[in-house]
Amino acid sequence: MNFEEKPYLREVELKREKIDNYDQFPFCIPAIKELDVIEFHPDVTFFVGENGSGKSTLIEAIAVSMGLNAEGGNKNTGFATEQTHSELDRYIKTVKSFKRPKDYYFLRAESFYNVATYLDQLMPPPLQGYGGQSLHHQSHGESFMATISNKLRGNGLYIMDEPEAALSPARQMAALSEIHRLVEAGSQFVIATHSPILLAYPRAKIYQFSGSGIDETAYEDTEHYEITRNFLNRHQQMMKILMEEE
Repeated sequence: MNFEEKPYLREVELKREKIDNYDQFPFCIPAIKELDVIEFHPDVTFFVGENGSGKSTLIEAIAVSMGLNAEGGNKNTGFATEQTHSELDRYIKTVKSFKRPKDYYFLRAESFYNVATYLDQLMPPPLQGYGGQSLHHQSHGESFMATISNKLRGNGLYIMDEPEAALSPARQMAALSEIHRLVEAGSQFVIATHSPILLAYPRAKIYQFSGSGIDETAYEDTEHYEITRNFLNRHQQMMKILMEEE
């Protein structure tokens, strides 16, 4: 594949001229309020940050702006359990490549059960793209990996929100292998994650979401890497400190 065809998704920026009140959600989130322009890596872009930092809110808005369901799935996934997603998609501008991806998917751990239920209700259920059996007949991790391995076909734009919530450490490494296979097959990923395993993927940009905004950072400088490394290297001392705290 011609490298210049990617990234399919080049940039995202905030339409500040359309925002009247930065005290309202989601514009009150510091990282969203300070959002200028995010430039995406042709292969993988990671969003990292604490809970509530805005990374999942922006991931969701990007997915919805690309025509995907806020709860997950591809462009043909037409259901809504609840209309709980923010309106941020109306206030962002996405800059795309001249080349459109052939495949799209939004894989979201927290609402994947809802996607599985929707698929089971279709007649007939589209099982071939999900490992040949109902996702409800597999564990959370198995169904997640079945989707990555079977449904994502390559030459696609794939958006993931905290996929590690469904995956053991071993399956996170298996997911990394699948992500690399799909990157080599012409795909681009945008992933919000807490996982230091997933963040280790080398062909990527990492954006840190914090109270001061959004900044590009190196893998070893992420809090996720530093805390995990320090805990594993000094787990006995760390447990002693944690158990002594009031």
